[in-house]
Order: sequence, then C-alpha cells, then structure tokens
Amino acid sequence: MKIVHLVAGAGGMYCGSCLYGNTLAAALQKLGEEAILAPMYTPIRTDEKNVSVHHIAFGGINVYLQEHFALFRHTPWFLDRLFDSPELLRWITRRSASVRAEHLGAITVSMLEGEEGRQRKEVQKLVRWLARDVRPDVVHLNNVMLIGSAREIQHKLGVPVVCTLSGEDIFLEKLAEPYYSSARLLLRQRAAELPAFVAMNRYYADFMADYLAVSRQRIEVIPPGLNLDGHGAGKVKKSLPKQSITIGYLARICPEKGLHQLAEAVKILADDKTLPAVRLRAAGYLDEAERPYLNQIKHQLEIWGLADRFEYLGELDRPGKIAFLQSLDLFSVPTVYRESKGLFALEAWANGVPAVLPAHGAFPEMVEDTGGGLLFEPGKPRALADALKQMSQNPDFAAQCGLRAKQIVYERYNADIMARRMIQWYKKVIPCPH
Repeated sequence: MKIVHLVAGAGGMYCGSCLYGNTLAAALQKLGEEAILAPMYTPIRTDEKNVSVHHIAFGGINVYLQEHFALFRHTPWFLDRLFDSPELLRWITRRSASVRAEHLGAITVSMLEGEEGRQRKEVQKLVRWLARDVRPDVVHLNNVMLIGSAREIQHKLGVPVVCTLSGEDIFLEKLAEPYYSSARLLLRQRAAELPAFVAMNRYYADFMADYLAVSRQRIEVIPPGLNLDGHGAGKVKKSLPKQSITIGYLARICPEKGLHQLAEAVKILADDKTLPAVRLRAAGYLDEAERPYLNQIKHQLEIWGLADRFEYLGELDRPGKIAFLQSLDLFSVPTVYRESKGLFALEAWANGVPAVLPAHGAFPEMVEDTGGGLLFEPGKPRALADALKQMSQNPDFAAQCGLRAKQIVYERYNADIMARRMIQWYKKVIPCPH
C-alpha cells in the first residue's frame, strides 16, 4: 500500500502534529508499507529520525506571495521552485514566520477554498506531483486545515483523502470575523466530501463530529503511539523524595498551555509548611512573541521569593527531553483549552512520571485508561495545588500511578500498535478494485 502523509510544517518549532506524523510514517515504513511523509508550507522538525521527503508542497513563501500579490498567482512553476527550497524556507521561518491565528484570517480562508482560492496554482502542483511521481493508494492529511486540496486530489487521482483531527478548533476559534464564519462554512462543506477521519480519542471524535457537521461513524478513534526508543530506560522511582519534589512542565510556552497556573500552584505549595520544598522545571518552544509571558511568570515568582525554585531549560532535543522527564517527580501541563492529543502526558508516563492534568478534553479518558495520576478542576490553580499536594502526601500512590501508566503506554500507546490499526483503517476506506 502506498500512503502519502501531507504534514504541515510549523515554522521551525517542534510541533505535536509533526512529531505524530513522523512517528506514524516511520512505523508504517517499518511494517513494510510505502509511506511517504511530505511536508507542506515548511520543512518539519522532529526530535527523532526525520523520514520526510525533500519535496515541499504549498511552500510557505509561494503561499504568502500568491495571497498578497496577484502577479505570483501566474508566475511559471520553475520560478516558484526557487522559493520552495527547504534551506530558504528554514532561513525565512527562523526570522519572520507567524502562526498566530489573529494574523492569518484571509490566508486561512483562501487555503480552505482550495482550487477556488488564491493558491489554486499550488493545488495544481500538488495534484500533478501526486499523479505523476507518486500515484498513492490513499492521501492522509495531518490536520483538517489542509482540506482545501482534497477535492482536486480525489477528483483527479480517484483515491480517497482522509484526515487526522488534531486540535484545529483552537486555531479557528481565534480567527476574527468575517474570516471565522467563512472558514467554518468552508470546513463543513469540504469535510462533507471526505470519506473518513481519524481522531486520537473519543472526546475529540465526538467534538469534531459536531464541529464539522459530519457523522460520528465516519470518525475512527486510533490512539497515538510513541516511538519508545530511549524512553523508560532510567530507574523508575518507587516513591517520591522526602526533602524536595520536582514538578515538570513540557510544552510550548504560551498562555494556552497554562504555565502561569502551574507557577501559581507552586506558590500555594511553597506556602504549605507541611510539604517538602517544591521546584518547578519547565521546557518547551518559546516564540519571541511569548517571551514577555515567560518574563512575567519569572517576575511573579521573584516577587514571591521563589526565583530559585524555577528553571526554564528551553527547547530540548530527544535525549534532553527524555533526561528531563526522568528527572521529575510529578508532571503537569494545565492547559486552558481542551487538549485533543495529550502526547506530552504519554511521554511523561512512558518514563514512569505521574501526572496531574485538567479534567477536560482528552485528559479524563487518558487518565482513566492509564491510571497515570489525578485530575483537577480546569482553570483553578488552587485545585491544581490540591491535587499536587495529594500526590506529594501519598508518595506510594504517586509512584504506583507512574508505574501503572508506564506499563499501559508500552502496551497500548506504542508506534507499532498505532501503525497496525492505521493500516486496518486504510484498507476499509480504500475502494476495492473492480
């Protein structure tokens, strides 16, 4: 089976959807399938072996130029190729890329319009590449924002286009009018044309069935799987330490992920003299636009006299990430929004670290399935602190949560199982030859 995964690059940062797509493609290849991972917009960045091809569809520079200058909607394709150089795209995105929805309303609508939008030339180039050079059995979009090209792919190639649902509503809900209403309408129209979708959990499958106005029966739930190489190699703690407790956060540094709430919870714990000393270690991508947010957190911790209890380690490569996770006693990413994937929690559990997570989005069913920790009322730092305190005061329980979750992740959330389930699903949506 020949499978093409179209994965939207994230402008040079580690992105959960990119990591998921790369892990899936690599696992499919390991099982003998011809899986081709093709980046869109920019090259992808992963913390494991990158299996994507050199070809970039919808190069970000061309998409931008065609959106803003009519001339570039008619330039010859050989000229466009100059702007699709992966090296050039990496250089540009390190300096000027913006993925903030507030700035991308018009271009979002145009991209969803597909062959009717300003980037119609990019749709034509993608279809020609797929038809002439690849000839896939199925095309898999890694998020629904890429759906604008699906109609032409299905029409010209006669193969199904399927799509992973991976948190697109978070981006869409930030669009200003009139772009928001236009984008929602286009999404529903285009989604009606796809035969099937896949979500990583029941929560998001149910939510997106309503959001896209598609039948829930068309959305398969296939839990994500990790490449577990290197994870879990360290000695798993059988109990929490008595002198100090290290709480960790691993996610993008932004208000939506809730680091400020975790800092406030640490302040509450630090004031409780019945507990061991608490330290907070954070790691993850920091956009320059979010640097004031991080500085504000640091300043507040300094005011509270806790500056020496906080450490930000920046963006970590794979060995650094695993070592970071294995240094933790407890883990928390208290998202403000309803999380659709929860990959960071799986990574913590893969290393035996118990988690405290908000009781919304995918987290309740993940915690129920793994037994990996406690839930708290979302948006309430006091509730977060109470759950962390409960873990701290019951170290044997916390350690058992971590050990149990690690076992479940290895049994149910590994890349091989994910890929095998995905293959079965592809076979259901690919039409049988007559």
